[in-house]
Formats: sequence, C-alpha cells, structure tokens
Amino acid sequence: MVKPLLADSCGVKFMANVLYRRILLKMGGEALVGPEGYGIDPQRAAEVAEIVKDIYDLGVQIAIVIGAGNLWRGSVGTSQGMSRSTADHMGMIATVMNALALQDALERIGVATRVQTAIDMRTVAEPYIRLRAIRHLDKGRVVIIAGGTGNPYFTTDSAGALRAMELGAEVLIKATKVDAIYDDDPILNPEARRFDELTYIDFLNMRLRVLDTTAVSLSMENNMPIVVLNFWQKDSVTKLLMGETIGTTIKA
Repeated sequence: MVKPLLADSCGVKFMANVLYRRILLKMGGEALVGPEGYGIDPQRAAEVAEIVKDIYDLGVQIAIVIGAGNLWRGSVGTSQGMSRSTADHMGMIATVMNALALQDALERIGVATRVQTAIDMRTVAEPYIRLRAIRHLDKGRVVIIAGGTGNPYFTTDSAGALRAMELGAEVLIKATKVDAIYDDDPILNPEARRFDELTYIDFLNMRLRVLDTTAVSLSMENNMPIVVLNFWQKDSVTKLLMGETIGTTIKA
C-alpha cells in the first residue's frame, strides 16, 4: 500500500505518519572518514548523502550541524601549547570543508542543499542567518550549518543544540557509530547497561560522555528531545521518524 502524502503550506510533500517534520542532525566529522582514518573520503560522503536523501524523501526538513574531528581536534593544538581560541577557530574552519564536501555529494544526487557558516565566508557559503535558514527548510532544501557557534570554547554538540532551538526543530538527532547510550563502553564491557530512555538530569548526573554537557543543559532548559543512535545501522533514522524505538532518547 502506498503511504499517503500530505503537503504543507509551502507545497512541500511529506509522509502523513512521519513523527517529526523538522529535525537537526548532528554528526561528527568522522562520518566522512575513509579507510585511512583521517581526512575526507568522497565515497564516504556519498554514503552519508544517500542516507540523508532517504530522510529527505520522507518530506522531512533537515538541518545538519557537522563537526571536524576527521580534520582537526583543538585538543591536539592545546596539548602543544596552542591558544584554545586559535585551536577552536581552526576547528570551526575545518567544519566548513566537511560541509562543502557533503553539500557536493547531496547536490550530485539531486538534493537541493545550502551551506551556511557561523564565521563569515561569503565566497564559499552563506552567512548563518536564522530566518534565511528557516526559509530554505520551508522550500525543501537541506541546510548544512558549519563553523560551530562561531565562538571558541563551544563544541559542535552545543552548536547543534543551539541551532535546533533557533530553527524550531522538533528533535536533535546525534549520529554516532553505537546503537544507543551505555553506562560503559559496550565493546570493552559486555555487561554495560543499555538505556532506551534517560532524563536530562540522569544523563548529567551520570557524567556520560556521548554528548557535551552544555548541549544537554541547553536542551533541558528548552525541552528539546535528543535521540542518540547508530547512523550507519540500516534505516535507523528513517525508522525513528516513522515511530519506531531507536537508540536512546534523552528528554524531560
């Protein structure tokens, strides 16, 4: 049976039974890493783009915040005496490279995409403007937001939470390589406890390291649900959007 399609006020079609209409997908730069373990692998970018397209084809509005762990980690610089501000700004610039690579992969499979940056780089991307980003989403474009928050001392997790609130996303999805949140590393500890749900307070009290505590605190203050899931598990995000219990949900 063909699932019915509805259209919103802008004429964008979406599945009638989709759980969330607008999402913020937070992924690390490691999502673009190839076999070498660093840098940007075009084939990996193409695989990420195909997963995003599956979500896009449901009619869901998608904003993406991407990190830069595949290119630069500020902790490497600071461990050698580099200024934290300088190291963080280098990381913000690196996220733009990842955003452009992902944009190219999406555009090549027919997904209209815009890159916006928190640091002004007008020759390669639009500056991040909240209302413009929302307008792109309403027109059915994927918006990739690079440059973190534009400020040092904030992670891209915090940027993801901030942009989710600003853009009116209904859920913040943290894309990882594990299927849920555990109280210990499940690879090293087969007895690690898996969580289907956590409250914000429980997450913070347990000092779990899957997400930055600033991002979780900001989400708690604004009642933004967070879902942590395995992005590479087949159809994991699509199943979540269609109402299946996937990964771990952090909420009030």
